[in-house]
Amino acid sequence: MNAFHRVVAYVPQGATALGLGVVSGVFAPSGVLDQRPGLPTIELTLCARRPGTLRTDGGLSLNVERGLDAFAEAELIMVLPGIGFREDLDGSVVQALKTAHERGTLIAGHCVGSFLLAAAGLLDGLEATTHWQYADEMAATFPQVTVRRDALYIDHGQISTGAGATAGFDLSLYLMRAHHGATVANRIARHLVTPPHRAGGQAQYLHAPVPSGSHDQALDEVLAWARKNLDRRPSVDQLAARAMTSRRTFLRRFKQATGTSPHAWLKGQRLNQAEELLETTDFSVERIAQLVGYTSSASLRDQFVRHRGVPPREYRRTFFRGPSLDRPGKAV
Repeated sequence: MNAFHRVVAYVPQGATALGLGVVSGVFAPSGVLDQRPGLPTIELTLCARRPGTLRTDGGLSLNVERGLDAFAEAELIMVLPGIGFREDLDGSVVQALKTAHERGTLIAGHCVGSFLLAAAGLLDGLEATTHWQYADEMAATFPQVTVRRDALYIDHGQISTGAGATAGFDLSLYLMRAHHGATVANRIARHLVTPPHRAGGQAQYLHAPVPSGSHDQALDEVLAWARKNLDRRPSVDQLAARAMTSRRTFLRRFKQATGTSPHAWLKGQRLNQAEELLETTDFSVERIAQLVGYTSSASLRDQFVRHRGVPPREYRRTFFRGPSLDRPGKAV
């Protein structure tokens, strides 16, 4: 995929402070978190339906200097959520999104920002996601869109949607990974102290938005061990033994904590580490396959094509950044 360097974030009336924090944290070119040498230069612009002062969801005043004309400069448009999103479901914003789409601009929206993409017809015939609390409303308002209540984000190439709240980080980091490579996305995630990729989806939050009980430190230690020992191809029984619990109890705790199965989680970890090794080392594909726990380079290639859309060598040609002392696969 082509790398983007000009990001325009659409700020609605009543924009969520968290949504503004997401784009600032991931895409902003400067700030206290921007001590990140080697990262691509990205120009972030905020725009509104009309330039001027907006109120955030917390009542803070925000001066936005650009209007919708900023879309013409964008390589990626991020549609942010806000309490006034229904006011934008017809009119100038929707038309501006249609025009940008026709130009080939990447467009993404998360939480209720996804509603604007649907109103512009950009999601017709596609799957999309939004905050789980608004999923029924989105499905009823836009029956031509298949609403996935369980997804953290969904990518269709030019169009992407994300779930609510902190899932904005998941979508934004995914876009960085897809267009700038895993090393860049992971480095930004480390500075934000957030996972570069979360397994599972919204389903783990639907019935218990605020988790009860204490944090599962023992399971965290097991997952950290598994990440560092993918070459050993750890089994569920081995992981359960390290957690000092039965297989059945371990599977239940794992599902509660991650929203997915150990098999799916391990597969994701292998692919993520393979990406980083392809970008930051000159190891052969065969050696990388061994290091991340595949039985052969053919197995790695098959999984990479299936889940990343390109073979490992083509991915390396796109994102290779040279050998790094910060070897992936170690504790961070």
